[in-house]
Formats: sequence, structure tokens, C-alpha cells
Amino acid sequence: MIEKINGIQNIPSTTSTSNVQNTKSESEFSKILSDAIKSVNDQQKYVEQLSDDFAQGKISNIHELVVEAEKASISLRLTVEVRNKIVDAYREIMRMQF
Repeated sequence: MIEKINGIQNIPSTTSTSNVQNTKSESEFSKILSDAIKSVNDQQKYVEQLSDDFAQGKISNIHELVVEAEKASISLRLTVEVRNKIVDAYREIMRMQF
């Protein structure tokens, strides 16, 4: 005779737990990405304001303007490279056969 297996109802569902963790990870990743893009945008706006102020004669320190412009440029290039890597990873995943 086959006896009834007790305790099978007490096994936690792994799918619901992993779905909650995936959703949390996705929201954290999207928040990090969104914050990084906002930061780059803020840097670009700051450099634009510095350029306008320099052109109007409000500031005379060209060194600050050049340093900030270079920081903004590097941040933008880094953001573009990260975007390119994300797109490449997405394309690679789409090429996979299941």
C-alpha cells in the first residue's frame, strides 16, 4: 500500500518568492539606471549654465568651466557605453533559442 505523504502542503512555493525577488531587482535596477541618467542630465545642464554665465561675463574662471565640461563629457560617454552594453545583452538574449 502507498501511504499518503504528509507535509507536502508546507513546501513554500518557489515561483511566487522568485517573482517577488525579480520584481524587486528589476525596480532597483531601473531606479539606479534612472538616477544615473538624471545625474548625467543635471551635469549637462550645469555646464550649459556655466557656459552661459561665462559668455555673459558673470564668471571669469575658465578653468572651472573646462573641468566641469570634461566631467560632463566623460559621464555622457560612460552612459552611452552602458546603454550599448545593455542593448548588446538584450540582443544576445533574444538570439538564444529555448
